[in-house]
Amino acid sequence: MWSIGQLAEQAGVSVKTVRFYSDRGLLPEAARSGGGHRRYGPDALDRLRLIRSLRTLDLPVPDVGRVLDREDELADIVAGQLREVGSRLAALRWREAALRLLTDCTAEERAERLRLVGAVSTPPDTTAIARFWRCWLPARLPSRVVTAVVDRAVPPPPDAPTPAQVLAFARLHDFVVRPCFVAGPRAGTDHGQPEVHAPGKGYRPAVLYEGLPEAYELAAAQLHAGRTPHRGEALDCFVAVHAAALNRRDTADFRRTLHHMLAAEPRIDRYWQLTAEVLTPPSGRPEPTPGAADNWLRAALAAPA
Repeated sequence: MWSIGQLAEQAGVSVKTVRFYSDRGLLPEAARSGGGHRRYGPDALDRLRLIRSLRTLDLPVPDVGRVLDREDELADIVAGQLREVGSRLAALRWREAALRLLTDCTAEERAERLRLVGAVSTPPDTTAIARFWRCWLPARLPSRVVTAVVDRAVPPPPDAPTPAQVLAFARLHDFVVRPCFVAGPRAGTDHGQPEVHAPGKGYRPAVLYEGLPEAYELAAAQLHAGRTPHRGEALDCFVAVHAAALNRRDTADFRRTLHHMLAAEPRIDRYWQLTAEVLTPPSGRPEPTPGAADNWLRAALAAPA
């Protein structure tokens, strides 16, 4: 049997530390002396060393207790701690890039950048961007289609952003929370949705949005290869999706009509421009966005046969 002082000396900690863990039930005493002093058994030293190791990893006292009671809890607790540390590191990297963004610029630029960055949480949240898409998409789309579109369209914040990426994300966030979008672009005003979303045009939006990803993937391959817009498999797929959504056939007349129907949408073009900037790594090129693929395909509609 060891006294509290002897156990503390063996473990290289203070008596106060041993008492702290004992009082919280992590280090049970084996007995009490005649004078009421704590006594610890031979396994107490190993248990105390394990407690110290777990606490060195910043595990909270309740989690340490769970591991001591059930060793198989350790893997889940460590995984949770790793997620928490990752989140804190992401927040610190974001803060560092945001602070660097405020250097080497004019006073006017600094004030504007501070306003933009200050409106974004740390680490950044994409809730407002997802809400923008749920508002922008046509009404009564199946939830699975909406979820798929949002998952593809909302850019994840970079884990280790550059100042330029922080600025692009802040501008994107500022863009999607503007009053015309918050109020809802379905209001039928100048801020309304594109023609293909409008009721009475004959479109079946679910068919359209379920089929477009395949056309975009084919166009993305052409963008990767640096090819200019042209007729081919990607365009055929794109036209077929629109024809199916309208219960039409793919004819030369339909393609001419479709070319005029799919006019550029400046707001969405701006969205995809900012998204591309968010996704652009310090070196190399990002994957083409759905917006870039859509622009390529619309240009291909006007390409000579």
